[in-house]
Amino acid sequence: MSLYLIGDLQGCNGALQHLLNKLAFSPSRDTLFFLGDLVNRGPDSAGVLRRLMGYGASAQCLLGNHDLHLLAVAHGARKPGRHDTLADLLQAPDGPALLEWLRQQPMARLLELHDHRYLLVHAGVLPSWSATKTIALADEVATVLRSADWTDLLRQMYGNSPAAWDDGLHGAMRLRVIINALTRLRFCSASGQMDLSLSDNPTTAPVGLMPWFDVPGRQSEDAIVAFGHWSTLGLLERDNLLALDTGCVWGGCLSAARLPAQPGTHRHEIIQVSCPQAQRPGP
Repeated sequence: MSLYLIGDLQGCNGALQHLLNKLAFSPSRDTLFFLGDLVNRGPDSAGVLRRLMGYGASAQCLLGNHDLHLLAVAHGARKPGRHDTLADLLQAPDGPALLEWLRQQPMARLLELHDHRYLLVHAGVLPSWSATKTIALADEVATVLRSADWTDLLRQMYGNSPAAWDDGLHGAMRLRVIINALTRLRFCSASGQMDLSLSDNPTTAPVGLMPWFDVPGRQSEDAIVAFGHWSTLGLLERDNLLALDTGCVWGGCLSAARLPAQPGTHRHEIIQVSCPQAQRPGP
């Protein structure tokens, strides 16, 4: 039995098939953990969702910003973007079933594996959030997404403010900060003030800003945080960090990390395939 973490797919179903062939993946034996942004910009978002839905419990997925965007567009809470490639999915006969499956997916996961904890998110974790708190806050969003009032959240989640976390936040503002951190965060200040306008390489950060994972005293440092979202960052491996968005849809690779099978080690095996469906660079 093998466990794999996989970076952003963004509708690249062909690259995913190539990767699964390379992994010799068996849904009866192995489990795949996808770090969000399953859809959009690539050529076959519908095929990706059909495949993952069909794998059942063998494919565990997170929601990313493009996945939430799809739900918002499908329910009239957001206009399609000019670079979206979601028409096939929105017009598919099984589209409603695929969207219903998608909105049931969580915003974060915590894996206990041997002597390590893995915190899985799409984008980032605010410095003041522990791994346990991150899961609790992610569950607040997931609970609303699975409720009868979930389309209200789609209309209220857009915007860059509030830019920082406060335990006293409530309602739409509270949920917006959680969503922004988990699905959009790259840079923030040492105090946790998010700047959601930047998407470049960490070396370009303005004075006073840094990658969220470099904030001193980050409360999630006791877990290995695995994330995607940041294609210009690329593959990054540290003792407590694993970044896996290697820009498949933009001409890079689709990356997977095989988690350690034995206790006492957290050496990850990285497996990559090229993506034949590369698009022009974009956010």
